[in-house]
Amino acid sequence: MRAVLDANVLFPTVLREILIGVAAAGVYRPLWSPRILEEWARATNKLGPGAEDVARGEIALLRAAWPEASVLPRDGDLARLWLPDADDVHVLAAAVAGSADVIVTLNARDFPRHILSEEGVSRQDADQFLRSVWDGNADAVARVVRQVHAKAEELSGETLELRALLKRARLPRFARLLT
Repeated sequence: MRAVLDANVLFPTVLREILIGVAAAGVYRPLWSPRILEEWARATNKLGPGAEDVARGEIALLRAAWPEASVLPRDGDLARLWLPDADDVHVLAAAVAGSADVIVTLNARDFPRHILSEEGVSRQDADQFLRSVWDGNADAVARVVRQVHAKAEELSGETLELRALLKRARLPRFARLLT
């Protein structure tokens, strides 16, 4: 399965670490465009000085680890596709160019299912996506979540309750599945 990861699921660290970890476990193939990665970097500005530099470093590591994940939307697709928010057309165009099965985004409103289905693409939020890949991959997905949880605890220097961590990462139903 090929999944385009929108900027809004790459920006939160815990969510990104889980999604990329699950991809590294071979559960699915992640895709993104250079513009998606740029949107992620710019979104970090609201976190304060230096946050964008950190994001750009993480993006460089992601690009190095996943060179085949980057897809360039075709000009013809960018011109012909339509979404309620024109600024999101590039995400759908990346999905079309990468032959993606799904767009993983937290922005359901601007990715109507009926429009996506015309292009052979579906939309899922990260919570739905992780629950959908759980079946048949539970051990691999659980292992990734344990690793991300341990890393979060190490970085924070405190014990973090898993369910609360996943809820903060906008994964409430997935949290119930795991705990």
